[in-house]
Amino acid sequence: MFRILFFLVVVFLLGLGFAWLAERPGDLVITFGGYRYEVTLMVAAVLVVAVVAVVMIVWWLIRSIWNSPYAVARYFRVRRRDRGYQALSTGMIAAGAGDGGLAQRMGKQAAKLISSDQEPLIHLLDAQAALLEGDHEAARKKFAAMADDPETRLLGLRGLYLEAERLGEREAARHYAARAATQAPQLGWAVNATLEAKTEEGDWPGALALVEAQKATHKADREKQARRRAVLLTAQAMEQLSTDPTAARAAALEANRLQPDFVPAAVTAARALFRENDLRRGSKVLEAVWKQEPHPEVADLYVHARSGDSTHDRLARAKRLSRLKPNHVESELVVARAALDAGEFKEARAAAEAAVRIAPREGAFLLLADIEEAETGDQGRVRHWLAKAVRAPRDPAWVADGVVSERWAPASPVTGQLDAFEWRVPVERLGQVVEGEEALAALPAVAAERPAEEPAEAEAVVTVDAEPFPRPPAEGEAPAEPDDARRMPEKAVPPADGSGEGGERPGVPDEPAEERPPIPDDPGVEPDEAKPNGSSRFRLF
Repeated sequence: MFRILFFLVVVFLLGLGFAWLAERPGDLVITFGGYRYEVTLMVAAVLVVAVVAVVMIVWWLIRSIWNSPYAVARYFRVRRRDRGYQALSTGMIAAGAGDGGLAQRMGKQAAKLISSDQEPLIHLLDAQAALLEGDHEAARKKFAAMADDPETRLLGLRGLYLEAERLGEREAARHYAARAATQAPQLGWAVNATLEAKTEEGDWPGALALVEAQKATHKADREKQARRRAVLLTAQAMEQLSTDPTAARAAALEANRLQPDFVPAAVTAARALFRENDLRRGSKVLEAVWKQEPHPEVADLYVHARSGDSTHDRLARAKRLSRLKPNHVESELVVARAALDAGEFKEARAAAEAAVRIAPREGAFLLLADIEEAETGDQGRVRHWLAKAVRAPRDPAWVADGVVSERWAPASPVTGQLDAFEWRVPVERLGQVVEGEEALAALPAVAAERPAEEPAEAEAVVTVDAEPFPRPPAEGEAPAEPDDARRMPEKAVPPADGSGEGGERPGVPDEPAEERPPIPDDPGVEPDEAKPNGSSRFRLF
């Protein structure tokens, strides 16, 4: 655009000049070699312009002839490069489509036409083709060569990380991820893997420094970064709570400021404040999180904030807490438990029944059984509430990757993922649940105690022990193995003979940790690629 305007300006100025000469007639006289030449100014100007144009054209022709060998060589070089890039593009498309043979042929053709030093994508295409052909050793060598080049270092580290993960060498994988995270903190895969390693080692300052190095560009990224900081600060505060209460208080309060609805941060901050006898501030922290997220840990810590309180004082604090979140199941349960401890059975029963009406679940029915046992001792009514607890949905718990924990942890014990635990109802696995009516059929004494007008909750599913309540196999179905049944948490369960003496149910056995799943789109580890004698196939540099 600028060149066009410049050309128009030059033409306009030339026109003005010729118009100016045309309005002012005159003669130009030149004497040369004894001859006298006389022309008008207009003719002289035209001759001068013509001579300049001829000189420029002659200069352009001479320069073109002089540079013609270089121009011809450049033409063939550009044509060769274009063919190489076309082969590279075809190879990358073939690699993405899973055609390893075509990708390998196009990679070799591109390497002949383009220098690999000028185009690093050739190394990537060779590595991808080797992976598709199953030659993982060659792919690892390509990735290692790319990791030595500053331009392709991150790409090579990514490939080595995936290969180490595929072979199960987590130490090598974390080494490569740590190198990548040091150079580029914005890489999500590198940061996540390094955070998992530092969390497993308990290196909370290092994990916090890594999160701080990330640059949040979007609102979602900033929220995610704040959540990570809150989780790491909470874990650090929980570790320092017994050794350095002051540092634990500062870390927990910062985590609570970043995530006001994060229950573990609020509970840890309140514990640290209670250790320093700051009852008022700790109670305010618990009250604030209770308004947003009622949680039994918050209620228990709030009610027992003062160790010297009587049971009625704790009941008064429970009522004060329930008024902050009325018509909620946790508010009713905290009042019911405090009233039971204080001996106010009528008030405890009313609160527990209100909790059942809001959310009929296992813990509420077990609490009603405890109230019945303490107030009347009627074993029939106790078994009635226990039967309802067996049929009711389970209480929420901290769950991560299928593992149910009584306490919150910063990372999953299975995968090591940060902030994996969620407060929710555990999901029962198929083949380990039975219908509520089947459970009652195995309890004739409990079934006799049920009122006739009470509707059967046919859709409620519960987890039961295989031995007390076996499910009869259907026609043509093999009987279920007793070891496959999942057990309930420890609690009193009436025996099937209706003797009236409850037995203790065994506790939940620890589930074996599941192996890490293979990386998606990876064909898996071949038998011949197993680590020989525990040695690593990777060079940690």
